[in-house]
This record gives sequence, structure tokens and C-alpha cells, in this order.
Amino acid sequence: MRDIAVFSGSAHPSLAEEICTHLGVPLHRVLVQRFANDCLEVQLPANCRERDVFLIQPLVTPVQENLVELLLMLDAARGASAARTTVVLPHYAYARSDKKDAPRISIGGRLVADLLVAAGASRVLAMTLHSPQVHGFFSIPVDHLHALRELAKHFRQHDLSNTVVVSPDLGNAKEAAAFARMLGVGVAAGAKQRFADDRVSISAVIGEVAGKDVIVLDDEIAKGSTVLELLERLRELDVRSVRVACTHGLFSSGALKRIADQPEVAEIVCTNTVPVPFGERVPELTVLTVAPPLAEAIRRIHNGESVSALFDA
Repeated sequence: MRDIAVFSGSAHPSLAEEICTHLGVPLHRVLVQRFANDCLEVQLPANCRERDVFLIQPLVTPVQENLVELLLMLDAARGASAARTTVVLPHYAYARSDKKDAPRISIGGRLVADLLVAAGASRVLAMTLHSPQVHGFFSIPVDHLHALRELAKHFRQHDLSNTVVVSPDLGNAKEAAAFARMLGVGVAAGAKQRFADDRVSISAVIGEVAGKDVIVLDDEIAKGSTVLELLERLRELDVRSVRVACTHGLFSSGALKRIADQPEVAEIVCTNTVPVPFGERVPELTVLTVAPPLAEAIRRIHNGESVSALFDA
């Protein structure tokens, strides 16, 4: 790993440190300066010339601030003659803006992908993109990982003899089915209709859930509107217990506490792709690390080995 240089932006330095610990390489913290006119300047504090550079920066709150910082990091690496620059995106916030579902709206997922390429990205390493088509928004290679193995390893500690995995909507049903196969349990899905960012309706749950221990699986939880609506339907169907799982635990606007306060919720599980402030955590929350798979993927990218062979599942 002599010719590798790993840098962390401001978004999630603790995850970057953990990744570098697994890699056995030093982490370089990017130097960010804000001028009087509110513009940012970024400096990479280590040599990049002809090196394999990895920039770790999830697009998390404040998303726009972290995005501009990442673009400047890319520009700095290109100006420093990096041989290749890989963006490590544990969370790609703009992946939700993936289609034109109303007149005259932007498709942010594609635009931001173009911006990353224009700024100098050679490759992207992402975790659990919101929808499959987002992968195709990039004109550069994308290694797309998921956290199902980490989640499955955690849930195998429980008695799964009476368990069913429930997807909040049909769009996430394929991932839920794959997760259910990993656990050897059944699968069900909610029939969801979204009216606004924080207003959804789930008219029914397709599948047998009555009397079951339920694992609700989603890719991300932001305001928690979908999960809370699904919990109401599951309550009506007399499920025995509920555990909520997701890859990206955004938990905005008090969502974590609202979900934890539901009487049937025994546990909430997410990964550390997004930093969850310790002051906002609840006893029901379990945070799993995705540093080992991200570190292994970085090692394989650097050494020219297959990433798909490791993460296809």
C-alpha cells in the first residue's frame, strides 16, 4: 500500500480513521479554510503525485457544504498530479433525486455525478445507492457495495424461527428479498404511495406477518414517515415484535426518538455510513460499522483485484 494516499473531508472523520486502521495506512485530514466572503479553500496535506488517492466524504448534513468541499478536494488532487482519484461515498444523498416525477424538476443525482467527474473523480466507491439507475448516472467506474452482510450477521444473533423481513415499499422489495434469503426467513412488502417528502400512505402489507417477529428493512431512514406508517399497519396486523434496520440512519427531525417510542419496536439498527450524534442516540439503537468492507474494497481497488467477487450477494 506504499503508493496510496487516503484523505478525509469534514463529513465523517471517525469512519475514515476506522477505514485507515483496517488498511494499516495513515489518514490525512484535509485542511479547509473559509474566507471572509464565505468561500472555501481546500489543501491536501500529503504528497499525491503519481499516487492512488482516495477521498472519503459521505454527502451528509450539511450536504451542500460537504459536496463543495469534496469537489475542491478532487480539484486539489488533480492539480497535485494524482495518478488516480477515487471518491469514497458511504452515503450519496442526491441518489434520491433519480427521476423526473413532476414537471420542470431537476435530477440532482445525475447532475452531482457529472460534477464529481468534471472535478476530477476517476472512480467512485459507494454504499447502498437509493436505486439501481443511480449507478448509471456516473460516466466513470462505480463499485457499489451494500451492508446486507453486516446487517445479516447482526440479526443472526437472534431467534429467527418466527421472523419475516418486511420492505416498506415494493421499490425496496428486491433488496428485502435478498436479505430474507441470507437469513433464511420469509419476506413481505408494504403497498406505499408517497404524496410529499414527509407524507406517505401504506394501504396494505403484502405477505403473511400476523403473529410474526418482523424486521423492517429500508435503505435509509430520514424523517421516518414511511417507517411510522408501516408500524401502524403492522400493529393492526398483530405482529409480535418489530426490529427496524437500515443502511443509512439519517434520523432527521427527531425521527430516531419517534420510532424508538413505538411500543412494538425492540431495536433500531443502522450502519455508520452516516454519523449519528451521541447526544441523539437512544437505548434501542445499534450502530454497525461498515469500515471493514469499505477498507477491503479500497485495498482491492488499489491492488487491481476484483471487488464484485467479494461483495456480490
